Amino acid sequence: MTRVAEVFLIFSVLLLSGCSGYYSTLDPAGPYARSVAWIWWGMFIVATLVLFGVCGLWWYAMRKRSRDYSDLEVRRVLNRFILAGGTGLPVVAMTVLLAFGIPEGHKMMPWPDARALHIDVHAKRWEWQVKYPKQNIQLTDEIHIPVDTPIDVYVTSADVIHGFWVPRLGGKIDAIPGRTNVVRIQADKPGSYGGQCAEYCGQSHAFMKFEVVAHSASDFKNWLAQQHEGKNE
Repeated sequence: MTRVAEVFLIFSVLLLSGCSGYYSTLDPAGPYARSVAWIWWGMFIVATLVLFGVCGLWWYAMRKRSRDYSDLEVRRVLNRFILAGGTGLPVVAMTVLLAFGIPEGHKMMPWPDARALHIDVHAKRWEWQVKYPKQNIQLTDEIHIPVDTPIDVYVTSADVIHGFWVPRLGGKIDAIPGRTNVVRIQADKPGSYGGQCAEYCGQSHAFMKFEVVAHSASDFKNWLAQQHEGKNE
């Protein structure tokens, strides 16, 4: 195996290892995260096709023998490349991306749903304050949800702009002081899912993490009961 092949193999293994794990968008665990992953793959495929197209044109230009062209021929060739590469290619690429991305983005919107669980999240350096308004429960850096249930997370901030993001359960939303944004997440199966502030917010930004714990429907009811029992003791 040549040195180039060895380097390529090592790079490929490292690249693929980053596509799964606790914080990977490409390892979705819910319907809204799957929409994000599909958009990512769609953009990746289009970008790869554009890359191969540009490299192919470059290779063609390098291999083509040079010869003298008249000014008229030069303008004609340049106009073709400008029309095809500067107008046609971007229009086709953007049309494909929009035709693919808009329906997926529509699926991720927090449309009215009677099944949705309302959770308030207040970000402040360097923690996440979680409130269940209907259940009168408060937590810090921890969110508990039932599986197969849409979760509407209402996010705001007490100081600077933060970013609420659970890569395996949904998209990212900014937490902005004086404003409330909504993002919908959902888990397909019980488990723990990592969340992270996705907007640089200062010195301890990297440590501003939280955990989402997904329970089965019965276990979630038991968890709610335990929280209320703890308050009554």
